[in-house]
Amino acid sequence: MKSRFQLFRAALLNAALPIAALLIAVLALLPGLAVAQAPAEIRLVYPGVGVGNRPAAAGNAVATMHLRGMLEEEFQKDGIKITWSFLRGAGPAVNEAYANGLADFSLLGDLPSIIGHAGGLKTRVLAGGTVRGNIYVSVPSDSNARTLADLRGKKVAVTKGTATHLAIGKILETFGLSERDVRLINMETNTATAAIVTGDIDAAVGGSQWLGLRDQGVSRVIFRTTGGDPRLTSNNAFIGREDFIRQYPEHTKRVVKTLLRAAKWLGDQDRNPEPVFQLWTRTGFTFASFKEDWANESLKYKISPLVDPYIVQRYTLQIEEAKRLGLTRSTFTFAEWVDTSFLEAALRELALESYWQPRDAKDQPRG
Repeated sequence: MKSRFQLFRAALLNAALPIAALLIAVLALLPGLAVAQAPAEIRLVYPGVGVGNRPAAAGNAVATMHLRGMLEEEFQKDGIKITWSFLRGAGPAVNEAYANGLADFSLLGDLPSIIGHAGGLKTRVLAGGTVRGNIYVSVPSDSNARTLADLRGKKVAVTKGTATHLAIGKILETFGLSERDVRLINMETNTATAAIVTGDIDAAVGGSQWLGLRDQGVSRVIFRTTGGDPRLTSNNAFIGREDFIRQYPEHTKRVVKTLLRAAKWLGDQDRNPEPVFQLWTRTGFTFASFKEDWANESLKYKISPLVDPYIVQRYTLQIEEAKRLGLTRSTFTFAEWVDTSFLEAALRELALESYWQPRDAKDQPRG
């Protein structure tokens, strides 16, 4: 079958074709000529900020890709602008960006991405992010609280609608508590940090940034998930907007390829992770906090981009738990949300099919 351009060329060469008909043929081609072959801009949004609202993050391949300028380098020759937005409102703010058509890709924690998909946001999980993200509960240094049981009736800050929110719901259950037994306050991390210092809250829930505050002597960590039940930890994944993926499949694959290169760089540092922790200090969080948080952990393992049976099991659990705890109203299957075609193509092109070993549902290497 001849293409529209071939037909148009034939029309031009046909002297017998009436001028009016020729003009109609030209006009019919204009919509096709106007279709963009490449995006002018690729927009990435991130659920969080650094110290003092710095536009930087740490702890995963997406944050590392940003800190090393890898996407900018990948698309520089194409003249495509790379825009990063770091949002204080964390996961809920990322969902809002997707809902308003302001995001193309993001790293996103399990609960907000589940809420978004359940609510109708047209996104796809393209690659794994980080598994077993550690959760810390901190109190002011002069607090009488020694365990989570001591927080009954107390003001506890967490950014609601985030992976941390889902985790603290399950953590409280292990101490015989529920959200109703504490005064759970919606507060983003930087604000919670200030509130801990001033004593305006009784506790705060978050990540390794609380280790740095503890080292300053203004807070104490009374609970951590490190070395404990992995069901109480958090997960995140790399997701993309369906419309962008459909319109620009080649550019989507290049974004995923760049993510894989970042993840491989991290994996290659397993034996000596200090360069990674030093890079991550650009966020304003301390080298010591990263070193402690990642002690006895494997960068290669925790930041594997594979969507393997372990990731499927983790997200299946979180989808069910979010519904059980009343954080979402509906459930769905993880499989219907995933598109691994770009990941698989990128692994082949980079010859990385054997770099990360898939894990089974019980977190054992799959033979």
